[in-house]
Amino acid sequence: MNHHNISCNKTSFRYNLIKQGKRLVSITLLGLLVACDNFVEVDLPTSQLTSPTVFENYTTATAAMVDIYAQIRNNGVLAGTVTGVSNQMGNYTDELTFYGSSFMGTINFYNNTLIPSNADIATLWNNSYSQIYATNAVIEGATNSTGLSVAEKNQLLGEAYFTRALVHFYLLNLFGDIPYITTTDYRVNSIVSRMSSTQVYANIKSDLLLSSSMLSDDYITPERVRPNKATVKALLARVYLYTGDWNAAVNEASDIINNTGLYVWDTNLDNIFLKESTTTIWQLIPQSAGRNTEEGSTFIFNQGPPPVVSLNDNFIAAFEVGDERKNHWTKAVTDGVNTWYHAYKYKQFTNTGTSQEYSIIFRLAEQYLIRAEALAQLGDLSGAKTDLNKIRNTAGLPDTAALTQQDILTAIIQERRVEFFTELGHRFFDLKRTNNLDAALSGVKTGWNTTDRLLPLPESELLMNPNLNPQNPGY
Repeated sequence: MNHHNISCNKTSFRYNLIKQGKRLVSITLLGLLVACDNFVEVDLPTSQLTSPTVFENYTTATAAMVDIYAQIRNNGVLAGTVTGVSNQMGNYTDELTFYGSSFMGTINFYNNTLIPSNADIATLWNNSYSQIYATNAVIEGATNSTGLSVAEKNQLLGEAYFTRALVHFYLLNLFGDIPYITTTDYRVNSIVSRMSSTQVYANIKSDLLLSSSMLSDDYITPERVRPNKATVKALLARVYLYTGDWNAAVNEASDIINNTGLYVWDTNLDNIFLKESTTTIWQLIPQSAGRNTEEGSTFIFNQGPPPVVSLNDNFIAAFEVGDERKNHWTKAVTDGVNTWYHAYKYKQFTNTGTSQEYSIIFRLAEQYLIRAEALAQLGDLSGAKTDLNKIRNTAGLPDTAALTQQDILTAIIQERRVEFFTELGHRFFDLKRTNNLDAALSGVKTGWNTTDRLLPLPESELLMNPNLNPQNPGY
């Protein structure tokens, strides 16, 4: 990937400096990017912090790390906006129906007409690698710092290694073989090649294990907006599930489930997506006081037809009779003739004076369903059903009737469908990793092909760095 596409473009710098030059956090992050060859050409404001200064002070170093979370919240794969995977992959699969403008890139996700020049594909890729670049700057800066204590370094490094692994994890599951970027050296990054998925997963696990060794069990903020050791374990549990390491998945998920001092199961569905939820493992704080999630703004509408998306009718039909998630986490809107449903997990989409909801990235329910699936794969069907029923009973449903291993695994995937809809692409990833994409989407998505399990690499990146070739099959 070309260094001009990982936050080293001079024009982008000038834009950011004009737009955000007075914001300490952005100034701090920009101060990290001195490794770019053309950075010296930019006229910096007098308040600009240079990289050594940033990491000689824990406050400014922390501001650099926190700004990465702000970028993750606003841009790239985890954003709750229309360009993030919650919306895009919901349209790509069978969760959402698109009503927006034909000029929006989402229409190509919904119609299954993605091509390598799609601007939203480039947005996912470039913003994600920009965030990875920034984490590498934190890792290098904290490692080389002489002003930070060992504990301060460990906190920053643990967060940065986790974040680097997290963003790579999503890129891997969207694009397949990808580069794993571990440096801010543009000369290296501009000619990088893709790694096999196996090697990328190995690097992700390595970063997560390193992160886990550095972070504390406790949160360093009261609102769970900075990752702790359990946050790392939550991603590790998912990684182990995706790679078929069932015992390791059980162990990581169990460590979180058993930590009842921090994570308390809540049977009130209306509490799950509040910022104080005791089932939240990690969440992203809104941009300013009083604001709520981008997800609420993206999915909620008050009159029909929907301005952008609604929940797909086939998805609504997937709820069992009596499933309280349909009543609490979806909402019907009618014009007197037609009825549409929108996701209603996050219930706020305007400024509420005091923020009520933050964007949740990891929550406790996933750990129960990870453990259920891993236990079923290991043959512990009773244990698997116990964890599955924990989720079902909370939703007002009876214990599962599944008896055989395959029936239980099928029931778990169905439960994940109605538990994690419009949450960060879970539906697409679940269908993909269980080899059910073709069965679920053929005949549902026009022109669906097996090769559609991967998104195309951005055409612009292949042109600037031929080492990223070949393009993914089918494009």
